[in-house]
Amino acid sequence: MNRKPELKGRAARLARLFPPGGGRGQAARAPFVLLVVLLLGGGLIGLLVLNSALSEGSFQMDDLKAETKSLTDEEQALQRDIDAYSAPRALQRRARELGMVPGGDPAFLDPDGTVKGVPSPASGSGATPLVIAPEALTAASVTAPSTLAPFGPAPTPTAAATAAAPTTIPTPTPGR
Repeated sequence: MNRKPELKGRAARLARLFPPGGGRGQAARAPFVLLVVLLLGGGLIGLLVLNSALSEGSFQMDDLKAETKSLTDEEQALQRDIDAYSAPRALQRRARELGMVPGGDPAFLDPDGTVKGVPSPASGSGATPLVIAPEALTAASVTAPSTLAPFGPAPTPTAAATAAAPTTIPTPTPGR
């Protein structure tokens, strides 16, 4: 008694489009559900990978910002040192430590060989300055700071020192 009523006309034509049988919805639903689950799982995994990549980039950016700040600080400290060493007073002090004195009036040569101006000797103490190597200055300042004067007279060699020292002719340095 479980008969279906007979369909006529348009309803019969539509009924023929569907496959016959009672389990027609069950077979088509399983692949669709599987496809939806796979798409959702793939989307979630993709979001997880994207989120972790963005987090890693953020950490790298923070590290690079910290490194940039430290390098900027170091650059500023080095620039302060350069400014301190190139200040006129610092240059004058270092020149005096090396035995240099201010120069006199210069004279200029014209291309034809004539001299313009009257040269004058360098102003100074009049005595030849004692030129000491920088290594000797640091060693001498540690041991006896009062024994060396930057503008003292040059020491004269003794007879024994000149007899013991071999005589060599200094070779000129090219370009000087």
